[in-house]
Amino acid sequence: MKKITVFTPTFNRAYCLPQCYNSLIKQTNQDFLWLIIDDGSTDGTKELVENWINEEKISIQYHYQENQGMHGAHNSAYSLISTDLNVCIDSDDFMPDNAIERILTLWEKHGSERYAGIIGLDIDRQGNIIGTPFPENLKECKYYQLKSKYNVVGDKKFVYRTEVIKKYPDYPIFEGERFVPLGYKYMLIDQDYWLLCFNEVFCDVEYMEDGSSLNIFNQYKKHPRGFAHERKQRMKYSYTLKEKFKNAIHYVSSSIMVNNWKFISDSPKKVLTIIAIPFGIVLYFYIMKTTKKGVMKKNKE
Repeated sequence: MKKITVFTPTFNRAYCLPQCYNSLIKQTNQDFLWLIIDDGSTDGTKELVENWINEEKISIQYHYQENQGMHGAHNSAYSLISTDLNVCIDSDDFMPDNAIERILTLWEKHGSERYAGIIGLDIDRQGNIIGTPFPENLKECKYYQLKSKYNVVGDKKFVYRTEVIKKYPDYPIFEGERFVPLGYKYMLIDQDYWLLCFNEVFCDVEYMEDGSSLNIFNQYKKHPRGFAHERKQRMKYSYTLKEKFKNAIHYVSSSIMVNNWKFISDSPKKVLTIIAIPFGIVLYFYIMKTTKKGVMKKNKE
C-alpha cells in the first residue's frame, strides 16, 4: 500500500498532462499512487495514460467517467482512494521534485488525529508564492480563518487524510451544471479538525491573474445551484457576521437565477437572508448585465 495518492481530474488536457507525469516520475520519494480521473475526455487522454501505465515508471490508476465537472471528479477520487493521504494536482500543474518526500516527512513528524491534514504553498511558473505565506509562528489553522484572522490569501495546496475526507458528504451534482465550489467540503471539515500549516512548496501552478470579474460572474450565471448550495453552508459556518451577510447576498442572487422563491425558508439564516434581499436583487441584475456585455463583446470580436 502506498502512503499517498496524487489525484488529477482532467478533461481534454492530453496536451499538458505530460508535464505533471514528468514531475511525478522525478519525485525523490516514490511512495505514491497517481490516480487520474478522466472526466469525459475525447482527445486521446486514455491512450496517453495507457502508454504511461505500460512504461511502469510510477504506479498509475486510471478512471473514466462521463463529464460531471471538477467537483464530480473529486467525488469519484475520494470514493476510489485507499491510501492514508491524498492531494489533488490539477492537469496543468506539476510538483517540485521533493514534494512527496516533504509531505510524507512533515506528516510523519507532526501529524496526529487532531489534524485533517496539511496546507502547503503553491508557486507560479516564475517561482513566486501565490498570495501570501503563512505567518512564521502559525503552526495550525482552520482553512476559513486564514484570510479573516491571519490575512493569508491566495491558493494553497491541501493534503488531506483520506479517512477524514470520506466522512463528509459528496459534492452535490446538479443537472445542467458542472461546478460546485470545492470549499464546501473543506468548510465542513473545519468544524471538526485543524490543519497543519507549512511554508513548503507542494505545487507549481499555471496561474493567470485576471483583473476582470467577468469570468467569475459567468461562473455564477452558469452554475447558480452549485453556488447557492455553497453559500448556504458559508452563511451557516462563516466566522464573521460580515462574511455571513456577504454570502447571504450571493445566495439571494443565485436563488433568483433559478427561480427558487422558497429561498427564505431554505436558508439557514432567515433573518439575515431577508435583510440581504435588496442587495441580492442588485447583484443579480449586475451579474446579468455584466455577462450580457461580455457575450456581446465576444461576438463582435
